[in-house]
Amino acid sequence: MIDRSSVEAAIVEAHRRDWALVVAATVRVARDLDLAEECVQEAYANALQSWTRDGVPINPAAWLTTAAKRRAVDAIRRDQTFRSKLPLLIQPEEIVEDTMAEHPPGDDREGVLPDERLRLIFLCCHPALARDGQVALTLRLVCGLSTPDIARAFLVSEATMAARITRAKRKIAGSRIPYGLPRKADLPGRLQGVLGVIYLLFSAGYAAPSGPVLVQAELIQRSLDLARLLRGLMPEQPEVDGLLALLLVHDARQATRVSPDGQLLLLEQQDRSQWDRAALTEAHELIMAALAGGAHGRYVLQAAIASVYAEAPSYEETDWPEVLALYDRLIEIWPSPVVALNRAVPLSRVAGPAAALEVIEGLETAGQLSRYQYLPAVKADLLRRMGRASDAATAYRSALELTDNQSERDFLTTRLTSLL
Repeated sequence: MIDRSSVEAAIVEAHRRDWALVVAATVRVARDLDLAEECVQEAYANALQSWTRDGVPINPAAWLTTAAKRRAVDAIRRDQTFRSKLPLLIQPEEIVEDTMAEHPPGDDREGVLPDERLRLIFLCCHPALARDGQVALTLRLVCGLSTPDIARAFLVSEATMAARITRAKRKIAGSRIPYGLPRKADLPGRLQGVLGVIYLLFSAGYAAPSGPVLVQAELIQRSLDLARLLRGLMPEQPEVDGLLALLLVHDARQATRVSPDGQLLLLEQQDRSQWDRAALTEAHELIMAALAGGAHGRYVLQAAIASVYAEAPSYEETDWPEVLALYDRLIEIWPSPVVALNRAVPLSRVAGPAAALEVIEGLETAGQLSRYQYLPAVKADLLRRMGRASDAATAYRSALELTDNQSERDFLTTRLTSLL
């Protein structure tokens, strides 16, 4: 009998690393979102018993994929009427393992999306679904993020997010949306949803919504891989270049974001000599090419902002007017309350913390960021800089109430303690 704790650790690792691949491969057999997810969940659950008895397989992903596919085929055979009740991703005449049979000869869809994960992301980002539904459903099915973590990313309650995902699935079922592989000409229509998925996946790795650690390197690497695959697939799309550049700039600082003892380090505290200069150079070239071509989409502008921060010799020497100007352009094309919050940081450096605090208080009144822990955190920092220690402490307490990541909680607690 194999040690159970080592098997449990292997299953956790396989879920973290291989969930997306297993789901994507299973969908190709099940041709149904709910059935595929159910079969994959059962495969992971049964792995505990099987691996404890027989040992952890050399290739856990292959074992899990085979188990999930077999369950899907068994379910289909037991219930031949499922095609009239459940939404089909692909509508063949018979169940086949060979995906070349899924489309007529000469069809241009097969091979357009060579990566299983990217294929499933494009499938889920169907234009008939609302954009939030596309992204939430994909993060749940493809990326394996929990519903609570997805809810935090969208700044809504867990119940609201669960309902949103359910509505997306019901939309598929009720409308019998044909989730066939998109043709190459259809990809641009699904691009914004795909970009949103990859960006939120990176964000979940860059600052984990919950748990004991700040960074989840596997999610960061997965999102970077997908961004590069997407660029290879759609090399003429400036926003794809912008997204890749944005991820590269942020990832270049990964090694300096946490101290050796696990404490969160702000941008001004990080050792810039340890940043990945090759990644920053690649990002800069992507940004300059996009801007030179007249591209000013949200990802290109976000990447440009991040690059200005990274290129400064020190935090204090950041070109704050340039950052503020870029935020002004960004908020014109993407009037998001999160953008308005982020813009308050350079505004405080250009016009003073009081001007930025006025913006923050306006966002508080609007209420759209009531669940966003960074709103009271930014407010607390502004109040601290203004010498209003008591008010800053109150804001830090509010941020703590909204924060589930332990590394961020430790940082906020340290800041709060320094004011008492």
